[in-house]
Amino acid sequence: MDTTNTAVSGTGLVKGLGLLSATTLVMGSMIGSGVFIVAADIGRQVNSPGLLILTWIVTALLTLTAALSYGELAAAMPQAGGQYVYLREAFGPLSGFLYGWTLFLVIQTGTIAAVAVAFAKFFGVFLPWISVENVLLSIGPLRFSSQQLVAILMIVFLTWVNTRGLKTGATVQNVFTIAKLASLLGLVGLGIFLGRNAAAVQANFTNFWQGADWSWTSVRLVGVALVGSLFSSDAWNNVTFTAGEIRNPKRDLPLSLALGVTVVSILYISCNLVYLGVLPLEQIQHAPEDRVATAVASAMLGPVALQLMAALVMVSTFGCANGLILAGARVYYAMALDGLFFRAAKRIDPVHRAPRVSLWVQCAWACLLTLTGHYSDLLDYVIFAVLLFYVLTIAGLFVLRRKRPEMARPYRAFGYPVLPAAYIAAGLLIEVLLLLYKPSYTWPGLIIVVLGVPVFFVWRNRPSEV
Repeated sequence: MDTTNTAVSGTGLVKGLGLLSATTLVMGSMIGSGVFIVAADIGRQVNSPGLLILTWIVTALLTLTAALSYGELAAAMPQAGGQYVYLREAFGPLSGFLYGWTLFLVIQTGTIAAVAVAFAKFFGVFLPWISVENVLLSIGPLRFSSQQLVAILMIVFLTWVNTRGLKTGATVQNVFTIAKLASLLGLVGLGIFLGRNAAAVQANFTNFWQGADWSWTSVRLVGVALVGSLFSSDAWNNVTFTAGEIRNPKRDLPLSLALGVTVVSILYISCNLVYLGVLPLEQIQHAPEDRVATAVASAMLGPVALQLMAALVMVSTFGCANGLILAGARVYYAMALDGLFFRAAKRIDPVHRAPRVSLWVQCAWACLLTLTGHYSDLLDYVIFAVLLFYVLTIAGLFVLRRKRPEMARPYRAFGYPVLPAAYIAAGLLIEVLLLLYKPSYTWPGLIIVVLGVPVFFVWRNRPSEV
């Protein structure tokens, strides 16, 4: 591992992350359970093999463009908190707070909860006792299942691991990210060399663009379908939250963003090409419980595929949850330093040099979301807000170029100003499409963000001891 040489930064955090750990944090945070299931929903929406792959290609281009743009901000402002800091510096403390508020309330903690429950769900393949139907405690309408228990135990365990210091958390991240990359490569390799189904190839690739009329309808279908693929590719920005702990952030932050996003995007597109090479589009659209990867593996390997895919998803979600827990706490720590979060959250463990209080506050809220059972609904609701903050952050690139031209920029955004402007335009187009065609997914997210405005002013004027 590359975390042996460490130094304590001016904030008390340990500068212990090298390029390998930063890159595995990017990749490990991105790869959860989405790539194994969202192809079914995307396929139902676009109803075309070509548009299915196009959706993933557009996602890859958008995500890589955003990552390359963030590279400039990350190298110029290598501070704990990452995107929170960029928004604060570009647009003022309110915009930074609204991002941190939404991140804590739903984005980060909701994703942690969802990923932990996915881990527990697939653990149930091996231990049937772990099931949403196995209710351990029931109080009125509230039901506490063994599946929720395992999910909470996982969140608590990984939080404890990360309180033991950066090196411990980074080691777990490296091991599990490398394991799931190897597993995904194995799935792709099996699909290419053993899983080709002549009937599926004939059905999907002979008329690859079936259902695509290249009109506004196709643009709308792909734009709305991007919800699933973009969320599956999200959390790449988590590495910026840990900027204060990267040994050579001016080089390693932009490089880890570019490397991590590129590798994962290629893997995602390859996986979906494999799906189309093994199963006809109709079977992908109607895979049991949307578990497309499991259906594909079953077609290649038979009944043993269920256990193999369950193990793969468990490895993937465990590593993903660790990355989310490690990185997210750094944002609340940065907010606490600015007086916009609980003061205790800025405390650094004197022995392990980790933001212990911030980690446990995040853990408590993620566990509560797990108990409510509504985390998946919340994640659906905030995809609009997630994309909005990406657009605002990249707009901040233009603002800071004008506002602070003297700022040292060791790395400058590739393709500036064309590529960042193209991302903003594409992002706004997707936002408009979501407002028009998926309003139930957009307004709740906007409401969550807007509710943060009065909270910001209340918090800013609160007694100093809170």
